[in-house]
Amino acid sequence: MSPARLPSAGGLFAPLRPLFDRRPLAPDLAALAALAAAREPRNAAGQRIAFVAPPADGLDYETRIWLTGEVATRPDNWHDFFNALVWLAFPLTKAAINARHAELLRQAPAVRCRERDTLTHFDECGVAVVACNPELLDLVRGFQWRRLFWERRAELSHGLRCLVFGHATYEQLLRPFRGLTAKAVLYQVGPDWLGQPLAAQVADIDRRLAAEFAAGRYQAPRVWQPLPLLGLPGVTPENESAAYYDDPWQFRPGRSRCPV
Repeated sequence: MSPARLPSAGGLFAPLRPLFDRRPLAPDLAALAALAAAREPRNAAGQRIAFVAPPADGLDYETRIWLTGEVATRPDNWHDFFNALVWLAFPLTKAAINARHAELLRQAPAVRCRERDTLTHFDECGVAVVACNPELLDLVRGFQWRRLFWERRAELSHGLRCLVFGHATYEQLLRPFRGLTAKAVLYQVGPDWLGQPLAAQVADIDRRLAAEFAAGRYQAPRVWQPLPLLGLPGVTPENESAAYYDDPWQFRPGRSRCPV
């Protein structure tokens, strides 16, 4: 798949597009090695990140990254390929998440704690939603999807940014499906922020997220705000009709009462 064939998905691939400009879009370890050499991402311990075929030595995935900088990456696998690209686009956040996993593993190696689940949820499906108008963010928090995506549609192109972090979400966006939902963190910014170049916006969000993960801010999966991605303009042609947002299964009015 070439960059020209990459689905537009309402601009949700934007954080990764500078990488696609350098290499063909294909899950290839050699291409990832070249991209990593150009960007030189490092883990929080200062080890250079390298994307390697999964070794068969039994070392835990996160521990390996912390100790050696090696990210086990299955060849010809889109999921792992997007994980590597996110390391290149958001290196500080990926390093902070890995460092937190490593610390929690040292504290309780035999127990999968709730905080580790929370980290994994965002690592797989996270998105940063950024706006200068707090009303737009309040509509996200209030599950007011028709008001946000349809009634305020004209504002979204210049007043809202959705920067996808989750590598599983990137993989799913290759073939978007009804119900595709990301786990969002919301940021209110000043008007000047939205006028910055994309690279500056991504770098700022990378710094913000990294600091919050390093501080252990996110402790339970319900801290993430659900965001139905197919509601965003441009993700699917079907949402060009107001009736599209009358689907209560996809555009739910609130959270389930069941624990996450």
